[in-house]
Amino acid sequence: MARTPADLVGASPEPPLPITFDGRAVTALPGQSVAAALWGAGILAWRTTRNGGRPRGAFCGIGQCYDCLATINGEPNRRACLVPARPGDAVTTQEGHGRAGIAV
Repeated sequence: MARTPADLVGASPEPPLPITFDGRAVTALPGQSVAAALWGAGILAWRTTRNGGRPRGAFCGIGQCYDCLATINGEPNRRACLVPARPGDAVTTQEGHGRAGIAV
């Protein structure tokens, strides 16, 4: 019988919570960042660059590089690696600067 890290420490995590990515249902674990939940679902990119439309996702994972910017609940330019996933969060692919009125 395979044991998980949660079994080894006797943890009893809360049940997964639902979020969406571009309308697709994704589950997140309590305490996970939005980026971690997307990674766990096999989604590696959720932003495109301003110039060239190249795909981007998490790079540093600690909020320093801004590659993981996403539109979360209608708010663009959120660093997905720093935002805790909450039930019902709607994450959408951010195109370029997120249409947030930032001069290009």
